[in-house]
Amino acid sequence: MPKTEIYRVEAGEAGVRLDVFVTSREGKLSRSFVQKLIGDGAVTVNRAAARANYRLKEGDTVVVNLPPPVELTVQPEPIALEIYYEDMDVIVVNKPRGMVVHPAEGNYTGTLVNALLYHCRDLSGINGVLRPGIVHRIDKDTSGLLMVAKNDLAHEHLAGQLKEHTVRRGYLALAHGVLSSDRGVVDAPIGRDPRDRQKMAVTSRNAKKAVTHYRVLGRAGNYTLLKLRLETGRTHQIRVHMAYIGHPLVGDTRYGPGKPHFNLEGQFLHAYLLGFIHPRNGEYMEFRAPLPAELTTILKKLGFDEKTV
Repeated sequence: MPKTEIYRVEAGEAGVRLDVFVTSREGKLSRSFVQKLIGDGAVTVNRAAARANYRLKEGDTVVVNLPPPVELTVQPEPIALEIYYEDMDVIVVNKPRGMVVHPAEGNYTGTLVNALLYHCRDLSGINGVLRPGIVHRIDKDTSGLLMVAKNDLAHEHLAGQLKEHTVRRGYLALAHGVLSSDRGVVDAPIGRDPRDRQKMAVTSRNAKKAVTHYRVLGRAGNYTLLKLRLETGRTHQIRVHMAYIGHPLVGDTRYGPGKPHFNLEGQFLHAYLLGFIHPRNGEYMEFRAPLPAELTTILKKLGFDEKTV
C-alpha cells in the first residue's frame, strides 16, 4: 500500500533544502531516492509541487507520498566464497574487500547474499528476502569474518548473542597519526550525522551507545597500526570513533582525508577475529582470518614486521 507522511517545518529547519529536509525526516531514504520522488511530483510543499533545492520556510507543510514497496527477488550467483566453517546451522565466511553484504539500492547483484544463495538454499528468512541469513554486517570495503544463519533458530540465537555483547569481534586497522596511548576506549554515542544523512557521527541526537576498545600494535611514520574490539556494533562504528579522536582510518575518504594514502580504495579495516557460541551444541567457536594481501603490502612498505599482526 502507498504511504503518506505529512511534516510541518519548524523554526530551526527554515532555509533547509527540500530534499535535505525530507531525507532527514524520513531517515531511511537516500537523498537520490528523495530527489527522484520530488521530480516525480510525489512531494509537495503547501499542496504545490516544488523543486529539490527549494528553501523551506517555517510553517511550510511538506507532504511525502511514498510508493508501495516493490517485491524484490535476489538471484543466486556463482560467486566464489572463502568458507571457514559450515554445518547445518551456521556458515562462517571471509568476505573480500569490495563486496557488498546484501542487496540494496544500486547493488542488487554481486553481493555476499547472491553468492550464499547459490552455495546453499537453506538460509534463515528472519531478515527477509534481501538479507536472508544475515545476522550482522561489515562495510563493503571492510574485509573479514562474518557468521551467517542457515535457519531461524540459529539466527535468533546468534542475534541474541550480539544483543548481549557476547560475540567476540576483533579488527585490524591502520590509522592516520600517532596515537600517544598504547591502549584506550572510545565511549561515544553514534547516530545519523545531522548535517549529512549519508554519514554517521558522534552525536547526542537520536544516537545509540557505542564503545570501541583499541590497542596499539605498532607505529611507523605518521601511521598507527591498531587492534580493535567492538563492545557494540553501530554502523561505521570503528570508522566514526577513530575519526572522532582525530585518527581516521587510512583509505577512508568518507570520514578521513579526501585523497586516500597508498592509493587504497576503501578503508584499511579487517575483521580478523570472530568468536561465538554455537546455537545448537552450545560450544564456543573462534575463527581468525589473515590480512588480505593488499593490506599486508602497505604494512611492508611502512616497515612493519610480519609478526606484528
